Amino acid sequence: MDRTALKRELSRGVARTGNDGTFEGTDTLSLLSRIVPIDPVALERERILPPGASGPHGGPYKMLRTQVLRRLDELGANSLAVMGAAAGTGKTLTAINLAISIAADLDRTALLVDLDLRKPSIHRKLGLECDIGIEDCLRRGQPIKDAMLRMLGYERLVVLPARERCEDSSELLASNRTQECIREMRMRYKERVIVFDLPPVLQADDALAFSRHVQAALVVVGEGRTQRADVVKTIELLRNLPIVGTVLNGARQATPAYY
Repeated sequence: MDRTALKRELSRGVARTGNDGTFEGTDTLSLLSRIVPIDPVALERERILPPGASGPHGGPYKMLRTQVLRRLDELGANSLAVMGAAAGTGKTLTAINLAISIAADLDRTALLVDLDLRKPSIHRKLGLECDIGIEDCLRRGQPIKDAMLRMLGYERLVVLPARERCEDSSELLASNRTQECIREMRMRYKERVIVFDLPPVLQADDALAFSRHVQAALVVVGEGRTQRADVVKTIELLRNLPIVGTVLNGARQATPAYY
């Protein structure tokens, strides 16, 4: 089905669904999202993986992806929050590259959502210009699909950026409107994995406010930056949320460690 026909079918409300109410087949919203060009040089400077998670740095992230997907499948989950105890751990880079790696899996699609509403940076790192951000969807009821973007070459990856800083971010993330939006994201496509980038757990209450809306967490630790006591406290605060693993970022080894 070509793009025009697909739009026509969706506008008529025609779609195939599985027994659980989820849509079957291709992630149609990713096909309809606005496609934006990329600057490979800028992405390399930001250490963003190329399409397909290829290149010399793709291997460790693919290893991380495989282990994360296995744990999510065991939990029956399709949403993951990437968190750090404090700033400077590399959680946003981890969220971006993990989403790219998930999208490289032929049986999955990935939705990367910037919920670090105190300091949104995914759009900047990816070189995206956005007129509508996730905060507009949460605050004013703007349709989520209007804020979604695709990057040229990243076939199964959709990005939902945040446009600007929100002073009331924790209240926004704890709201019923946010719960409705997250449920819509989770239920629409069964092959989609949603990766959320959230503020540091110990520096704001946003991550805790949002934790009831997500099914699992990945904790990013910065070598030489994150104190052991902060990791322990972070895990304790997230005790009701399954933690699928921990990423050690900036390790002295040649590749990032996952354990």
